[in-house]
Amino acid sequence: MLKEISLGLAVALLIFAAAAGYNILPLVMLSLLGGTLYFIAYNKGMITNFTGTEKTSSHKINFDDIGGQATAIKELRECLDFIKNEDKVKKLGIRPLKGILLTGPPGTGKTLLAKAAANYTDGVFLSCSGSEFVEMYAGVGAQRVRKLFSSAKEKAKKQGKKNSIIFIDEVEILGAKRGKNFSHMEYDQTLNELLVQMDGLKVDDSVRLLVMAATNRADMLDDALLRPGRFDRQVKVELPDRQGRYEILKIHTRNKPLADDVDLNMVAKETFGFSGAHLESLTNEAAILAMRENCSKIHYQHLQEAIDKVIMGEKLDRRPSREELFRVAVHETGHALASEMVSPGSVSTLTVTPRGGALGYMRQHNEEDSYLYTREHLENQIAVMLAGALAEELVLGNRSTGSANDFEKAFETAEKIIKSGLSDLGIVSWDSLPQEKKYKEIKNILNHQEKRVMEYLQKKKKVIEETAGRLMEKEKVTGEEFRTIVQKIIA
Repeated sequence: MLKEISLGLAVALLIFAAAAGYNILPLVMLSLLGGTLYFIAYNKGMITNFTGTEKTSSHKINFDDIGGQATAIKELRECLDFIKNEDKVKKLGIRPLKGILLTGPPGTGKTLLAKAAANYTDGVFLSCSGSEFVEMYAGVGAQRVRKLFSSAKEKAKKQGKKNSIIFIDEVEILGAKRGKNFSHMEYDQTLNELLVQMDGLKVDDSVRLLVMAATNRADMLDDALLRPGRFDRQVKVELPDRQGRYEILKIHTRNKPLADDVDLNMVAKETFGFSGAHLESLTNEAAILAMRENCSKIHYQHLQEAIDKVIMGEKLDRRPSREELFRVAVHETGHALASEMVSPGSVSTLTVTPRGGALGYMRQHNEEDSYLYTREHLENQIAVMLAGALAEELVLGNRSTGSANDFEKAFETAEKIIKSGLSDLGIVSWDSLPQEKKYKEIKNILNHQEKRVMEYLQKKKKVIEETAGRLMEKEKVTGEEFRTIVQKIIA
């Protein structure tokens, strides 16, 4: 209303000045220029009503809806109890936490945890991304931070709630270490304002504010942001272990009809390194595959196919020549034999179906997830990596460029052995070690494994030929089928 009145008065003054004989052209030009600048500034975000996005849903997310993060949920609940139990906090003189930082790889459920936290505390939940605060105009980011904090309090009061949670995703964009953007001080001003606003949060505020943030690059954050009194707690949201993956799969298959042959424990076993987002995508892809085949239920084969798709991508239309296909079959069989040599029962699937950037692959599963490795384990990994090229050399008489990625990974694993102090060199400083010595030790490790694998493959040449022939016919061989071939030929 005020804008309309002001505009009307301005027009009336211009008309009065023109009637009195004044030259109003400069005033008109100035008004047009001001209007144009206002329009540009409004659209670019200098003048903004930025308040963050309030998340509301008919289905509120609880901690029970999040699987595979028992440790993170336990730690988070403890932090949130400071907000819920206001009387106990005051009696014991506890300062409620101002900020909680969720760190971990992408897709592990950091945003879901923040939403569940808002529901747990019965508070308003405002969500935004770090990139929304940074503009090319000075002062915009700082203004948006102020507006976000005031909005969180206002919305809580309107809804009659005592708690409000502000969630900032990708906080490393907003909170990166100061002094690195010399050509653009807007980043630093925005971070300074966030620090000031967090310092202003008090125990006896009518609305208790908690700032939650998520990042997978905690190393980029400014030290002032991480000190006690701002982000007091860091909750690590890691990739789920086998039991965690099983729990996540159960959650994502609650609304999906599963056939009797589906064993979610086996699926969890074969998805080491998958995040919650990967597992959700896996179950969704399995359902799509079942629909394509007009199946009323999702079978285990659909989940197996979905694992391959999530790891490698969609099947490719291109078809290698028969000669190339046989080479790929021999190569993957070599990997499989070495895998069974170092860990019996570890082969899950062999295929020569082109996917993504690969013409074929061999997928393994492990009995237990491992996070610490011995020299023997790392050398076994190298043996499996080299086995594809060695099988080609044994059966076809030469190697191909298809082994380039295997060699690169084998080289990196050999480096890891040296860096960890597990090589014959003992404990060394990798940076101080002469290049010639590094290369010599890496070659010794690789040559030893080459010799070991070649000796083993020579005894299993018939298995390679038999399995490669089966792959030429069927394109895919399961781990059980492969082990049957091995035992039949040995017998």
